[in-house]
Amino acid sequence: MYKIFVGDKPIILTTKKEEETYFKNYKLKKVDIAKVIRKLNKTKLQEARLIHKNKDKLLRKFFKKLPNVIAGGGKVYNANGDVLFIYRNDKWDLPKGKAEDGETIEVTAIREVEEETGVTGLEIVKPLQTTYHIFKRHGVFKLKITYWFEMKTNFNGELQPQENEGITKVKWLNKKKIKKAMTNSYANIKLLS
Repeated sequence: MYKIFVGDKPIILTTKKEEETYFKNYKLKKVDIAKVIRKLNKTKLQEARLIHKNKDKLLRKFFKKLPNVIAGGGKVYNANGDVLFIYRNDKWDLPKGKAEDGETIEVTAIREVEEETGVTGLEIVKPLQTTYHIFKRHGVFKLKITYWFEMKTNFNGELQPQENEGITKVKWLNKKKIKKAMTNSYANIKLLS
């Protein structure tokens, strides 16, 4: 099972058809994805489930429904165990961004964290789960596939929000502050916290 978010509402990729209650079932093979997105955005429908019999093909078949944007990002810990967050579009988020041609996803993740926050000396500790969300750019729905990495750093310099990317704040948050920030964050970021 996979979750792809449209705002905070999930599209679930699954092999099991269940009786509809707060969600609607669709056959992945025949679904009009734009109609599903509009329904999620404009109705009280809480989620959509796209069903395909072969669990190994779920994601691959879904990827063909929309243009894909590959991104990398980081959940960065400092020496105190605090996590690096950015504030953009009136929401708390983790630093991430689009891969450039020829870049490995690890290089993308480190570059984007550095650019968006000013933090350097980043070291990847391990990969985290991949997240998926749908956004609209120039009238076209796109699927952002974000590969996340846990990172660490001993950086203790000044944090620098990348203002030209709409980032207004960069902060190290402790567990208590993260809990508060998650009340004003994105569903896919909540999966990582």
